[in-house]
Amino acid sequence: MLAQERLSRIKERVEQQGSATLQELVDYLETSESTIRRDIRTLDLRGEIVKVHGGAVAVNNTSFKMRDDEISDRRIIHMEEKKLIAKYAAGLIKKDDFVYIDAGTTTEFIIDYIKETNAVYVTNAVNHACKLAHMGCEVYLVGGKLKSATEAIVGAETIEMLSVYNFTIGFWGVNGISKRTGFTTPERLEAGVKHTSFLNCKKRYIVADSSKFDSISPIKFADFNDATIITEKIVRGYEDCNNIVLPT
Repeated sequence: MLAQERLSRIKERVEQQGSATLQELVDYLETSESTIRRDIRTLDLRGEIVKVHGGAVAVNNTSFKMRDDEISDRRIIHMEEKKLIAKYAAGLIKKDDFVYIDAGTTTEFIIDYIKETNAVYVTNAVNHACKLAHMGCEVYLVGGKLKSATEAIVGAETIEMLSVYNFTIGFWGVNGISKRTGFTTPERLEAGVKHTSFLNCKKRYIVADSSKFDSISPIKFADFNDATIITEKIVRGYEDCNNIVLPT
């Protein structure tokens, strides 16, 4: 197959589906992985598709966030929506729960509404831990590297510590939500922390305002149907999803 034909077929496939994985394109075109990687890179440089970790997404089908915004900026964006989501989420915590609260601005708002102090809390966010401690809660802050942009503790040490916990309920922030690509975040170390804590939790909740839907970041940490999503309104195209909850 000629190179131009491959490029055209890759672009067509990505645009039709909204996204495509590297392995999917390898199987579809019966071509080597290295060739497909090179073709994706070429199309990305042309601005015809967007290269992401493990594949590509269509230019016009979704928004794409390559990096985290500074937490000071994110705290003031969609604040009322985040508070509505956080208040509902806090009400789900029961006596004797073993709770994981992920780093993030929406998850931070949850702490403002927590009434259940007879639960044990674990977090990878320094500010979250301080707020919980000042409320008189029993709280554990995992160790590791401090990521300044999100104020999250990340890294191999963090993952090792989280791997021994079994949470009854947990809440995670997210940069992107998509039916096809799941829950995504820009940075590999933070994605690893999210993934490990997520796997070790019985009741999983993604807390995210509606702007996060149909947005994709480079690293997936969980599949779309593996958590309940708490958001302030239903986004078009997600009306039939049974894992979305609106605060009441």
